[in-house]
Amino acid sequence: MSHPTIERARERVLHGRMPAQRGLLSETAGLPNDAVPQLLALADDVRQAFCGNAMGVEVLYNAKRGGCSEDCNFCSQSARYATGVDAEPLSSLEGFVESAVAASARGATEFCIVVAVRGPSRKLLETVCEATRRIKANLPLRVAVSLGILEESHVPALLAAGVDKVNHNLETSRRHFPNVCTTHTYDERWQTCKLVKASGLELCCGGIIGMGETQEDRLDFLGALQELEPEEVPINFLNPRPGTPFGDRSLVEPIEALRFVAMARLALPRALVRFAGGREVTLAGLQDLGMRSGASGLVLGDYLTTSGRSDAEDFAMLERLGFEVA
Repeated sequence: MSHPTIERARERVLHGRMPAQRGLLSETAGLPNDAVPQLLALADDVRQAFCGNAMGVEVLYNAKRGGCSEDCNFCSQSARYATGVDAEPLSSLEGFVESAVAASARGATEFCIVVAVRGPSRKLLETVCEATRRIKANLPLRVAVSLGILEESHVPALLAAGVDKVNHNLETSRRHFPNVCTTHTYDERWQTCKLVKASGLELCCGGIIGMGETQEDRLDFLGALQELEPEEVPINFLNPRPGTPFGDRSLVEPIEALRFVAMARLALPRALVRFAGGREVTLAGLQDLGMRSGASGLVLGDYLTTSGRSDAEDFAMLERLGFEVA
């Protein structure tokens, strides 16, 4: 027999087609572990009802490795920490396009250009926009960009270049954010997200689980995402990087990782919920179960400074589970 919380969530989200609100999400956060399989099954039903079997497959492109001025405690690209990640200059235009060609050949549907900076300079923005124009003119890829904190003056160039989506993560709750980063504020991130939404660009906004946040922080984080209504929600799990302040933290327990993905699906039933960094080390042999916990997208291959699974493993998993690459 289903747990009463599961039945209430089923009635509201699956039958009523309404997002789960904080009270119900709090109940799911407190479900006993033996009820979590029911929660995952419901989240998978919700994913099927709202998103079908389409699976968004994205490749990340680290266009300027390391050397970032910010002090995000999880990030091995910060210039403030001795992490062994050597700073490299911004890629050439040819490098952008070659990487996009390779991503398309691998079966990706989206190419995300990531630049490790506080925010884009004029030259950086011009380079990214020109690269986007060349990619969009020659390849069947959607292009996303992650360029740090944006200003209103940046938006027209992104729109004119054909950028489809901007990634800017809140990372965690407003309350917990000062424990994660001090060189910029939660409000600066929030305003960037609001700017993207107002511009007509799609917003990709998520965060990282396992940075010392409480369950209340996770609920606040989901509530903030509900307010923003991003088209995509990437969910990362902390993969502690040696040399960073969070380098000695433990991995998130797999059952808690899966529970959070399911909660995100119930909170944001229409969004593309994407498994991102840390899934391989956090879930290990539970990858298949992870993809049946409400997710409708994944990052293919390597991340910014860490390794992912092989393409063959991920595509075999998607085929085995009946997903169709969007």
